[in-house]
Amino acid sequence: MSEIDLPVLIYSTFPSLDEAKRIGGALVDAKLAACVNVFPGMVSIYEWEGARETAEEAAMIIKTRAELTERIVDKVNELHPYDVPALLVLPTQGGSAEYCAWIVQETQGTTV
Repeated sequence: MSEIDLPVLIYSTFPSLDEAKRIGGALVDAKLAACVNVFPGMVSIYEWEGARETAEEAAMIIKTRAELTERIVDKVNELHPYDVPALLVLPTQGGSAEYCAWIVQETQGTTV
C-alpha cells in the first residue's frame, strides 16, 4: 500500500448529533471518507475566550486515507458551525489488510 493510501483517522467534535450526521454524510457522499463513526452524548469542558465552558457535543471519527486529509479538514471547516472546529489527524500503524483496502476502495473518485 502506498503512503498516500495509508489509513488515517480524523477526530472532530460537533454541537449536536444532527450536525455531526449532516457533515459526516457529506464526507461519505463525496467519497472523502469511507466511514464516519458518531458518538452522541459527550460532555466537553474547556476554556474559550477566557471563560470556562461546558457543552454537550457529539464526537466523530472519520476514516479515510492520508491523501485526503487536507481536503477533509478544508471541507469540515467549510461546513462546521464552530469558529475553530476540533480537527486532529491520527495516523495509523497498520490493521486488517482487507479493511485498509476497503477504505481505499470507498474513497476512490472523490467528488469534492
